[in-house]
Amino acid sequence: MRLVGVEEEFLVIDCDHGRAVPLGEAIGRLNANEGLGSEMKQEQIETCTLPRRVLGEVARDITVRRASADAAARMVGARSVALATMPLPVSTTTTPGLRYELMMQRFGLTAAEQLTCGCHVHVEVESDEEGVAILDRIRIWLPALLAISANSPFWNGVDSGYASYRSQAWNRWPTAGPCEVFGSAAAYHREVQDTLSSGVPLDKGQIYFDARLSHRHPTIEVRVGDVCLFADDAVLLAGLVRGLAETAARQWRQGVTPVGTSAAQLRLASWQASRFGLDEELIHPLTGRPAPAIEVVLALVKHIEPVLRDQGELEAMETLLFQMLVRGTGATRQREIFSTSGSLTDVIADAVALSSLPCAALEELGQEGPSKSTV
Repeated sequence: MRLVGVEEEFLVIDCDHGRAVPLGEAIGRLNANEGLGSEMKQEQIETCTLPRRVLGEVARDITVRRASADAAARMVGARSVALATMPLPVSTTTTPGLRYELMMQRFGLTAAEQLTCGCHVHVEVESDEEGVAILDRIRIWLPALLAISANSPFWNGVDSGYASYRSQAWNRWPTAGPCEVFGSAAAYHREVQDTLSSGVPLDKGQIYFDARLSHRHPTIEVRVGDVCLFADDAVLLAGLVRGLAETAARQWRQGVTPVGTSAAQLRLASWQASRFGLDEELIHPLTGRPAPAIEVVLALVKHIEPVLRDQGELEAMETLLFQMLVRGTGATRQREIFSTSGSLTDVIADAVALSSLPCAALEELGQEGPSKSTV
């Protein structure tokens, strides 16, 4: 089983009024050795799990990291909240440092307004060649992952009309979004080098593809998701990404060619997922035509079912998915609270309470891996 790890970004908000406050650097210093760090904007922090093979251990790490982030925020009179955009209006504060200063100078309002929180899933790969083969074969499923994670309907004090407005704000970066099929590691690295040679991005850290080879770890990194309001949904996202990665690697070894959907078509599918989440239709990755969101999600699970079964995770993943489909995404929850109270402050307060809840599926996921015969 491949190692998997999860990075989650959180907003830092004032305890009394629910407004974003620039305390991320101070919080990061308090808890730097517990997988917690600051980000480009002082109004957010980031947590990282350890690389794990057992999904139950990922769930425990996510639960612990979320609680630690909130505890550290409390120490400076704030709270940590899993919202992918800030519902209330906010003026952001850039974290000190030459790189961030250069980003602000180069990218103007895009950088100034960039206060969004994502969930990035890393999955272990044996080589760059295998990693690129995986990227080429999972790309058509990434819009469905975006829809599942959607948790950012509000922006600058209003309902954006999107389930994931974070993805709309994020895609203003010039290197963000889907890629064409690469075909080989050499082609991938040429694309990255050509992008860097253009002089537009500052460095490799600004290669913001929806899914990329990590330049720091021997992993692929899937970056398309919003940070999830519920810890269980973050675990679901991690399990789906690992299932997709292993399925793609098996296809590559068997000589199955990737689906050749263009990046332009994938951008349309991502827009649809961003706009509606799971509430209406998605673009089906195998037909390129609209289909009910539930049909697309079930097609994703069917696609990776052999891997989930081999890894002993099928039942747990079905439980997590059913739970999410019944209660809705984070975007659904935010809008439900707002429709009841009419207050974005209440939306934020509700999200604070939900963000640190333990992963309900810990017992279902277990702490032991599958038997050796299934690995």
